[in-house]
Amino acid sequence: METVIKQKNSIETICAQADHPEKDPYGSHVMPLYQTSTYKFKDAEAGRRFFAHEPGGATHSYSRLGNPTVQKLESVLAEMESVDIDEKAEGMMFGSGMAAITTGLMNLGAGKRILAQETLYGCTSQFLQEGAPKLNIEVTNINPNDLEAVHDAFQKYDDIGLVYLESIANPTMRVCDLEIIIEIAHHHDALVMVDNTFATPYHMRPFNWGADVVAYSTTKYLNGHGTVVGGALIAKKGFFEETDMQISRKNFGGISGPFDAWLTMMGLKTFPLRMKQHSENGEIMASYLAAHPKVSQIWYAGLPDHPDADIINKQMMNGYGGMIAFELSGGYHAGVELMNRAKLASLAVSLGTVDTLIQHPASMTHAVVKPEIRKSAGITDGLIRISVGIEDADDIIADLDQAMNW
Repeated sequence: METVIKQKNSIETICAQADHPEKDPYGSHVMPLYQTSTYKFKDAEAGRRFFAHEPGGATHSYSRLGNPTVQKLESVLAEMESVDIDEKAEGMMFGSGMAAITTGLMNLGAGKRILAQETLYGCTSQFLQEGAPKLNIEVTNINPNDLEAVHDAFQKYDDIGLVYLESIANPTMRVCDLEIIIEIAHHHDALVMVDNTFATPYHMRPFNWGADVVAYSTTKYLNGHGTVVGGALIAKKGFFEETDMQISRKNFGGISGPFDAWLTMMGLKTFPLRMKQHSENGEIMASYLAAHPKVSQIWYAGLPDHPDADIINKQMMNGYGGMIAFELSGGYHAGVELMNRAKLASLAVSLGTVDTLIQHPASMTHAVVKPEIRKSAGITDGLIRISVGIEDADDIIADLDQAMNW
């Protein structure tokens, strides 16, 4: 029998061994937490060589520049994201998802135009509408599901340097065709950055379709336990140095703290198992809500009548995740009643934790977005977003049943 040599580990194996150190002088089985702000140099020459970027110098000098615990997480996330491609990737950790996203947008969009998806996380949308113009970055919003509009934007503007997308739109759950949009962007020498927080590398890998940079709020599914705030950018090997991204993080001071990185690594050990359960529960909950007489509309990637079903079937794998958006027939006031009556589901922003969270985007996560922009993006006042946890699905359904029993 011929032995098959596998070149890369699966995402399950990568995650199960996420906290294994490459080497440790004491033989630690788990990556140590290097909770230190600064590092001692062996001698003055080692310090000089480090800051002169010469070989033979110290490995670390100051944790704003890099930290062994943080770097271990960066390498694991890069390995997860690039598991299907031949090229190597590198990761860069940040203190929050927004620190990662804004650093990427400011660096890659400087002096250029960003073509941005119109439906985005509230703070991303606010930065693009209010912050980017102050930095000499022009922003044009498009509906990425309208490919003709994407083509027209590139015909109209010759200064587009970056296309910014969400793999699953927050909170409308629309999914755009990454392959085609990335092909269009690259034809016009524009880069593409994709926020993959909702889908995670378990369900979608934008590198498979040619994305240049993938962004995450590691606060969410990657940590999974609601114990950290963090963010990450992943790119092909050498990209961060070529684009001065590392200098930007150093000078903006946005690096992750080592303890947050360590906790995220602990969360990654169960990441594939959690995502499988989130997805199974998500499908059950979506079917339940779709059939409920008080639900007037529902958006979930796994429903056969999703408007982007063909794209989803092409791009997603291992299920459809745990994020659902829906409207009740009573609109905004019915949604408020549901959220106030829910007991097992926590009324809280954020998502991707092991327990179920429910919230109202128009008054919470997307309150910073101007009403006219929310309306254009499909974020209605009655929209409810639920992050389905890994509890017993019957218990979650029972909770929503009693919450909608009026």
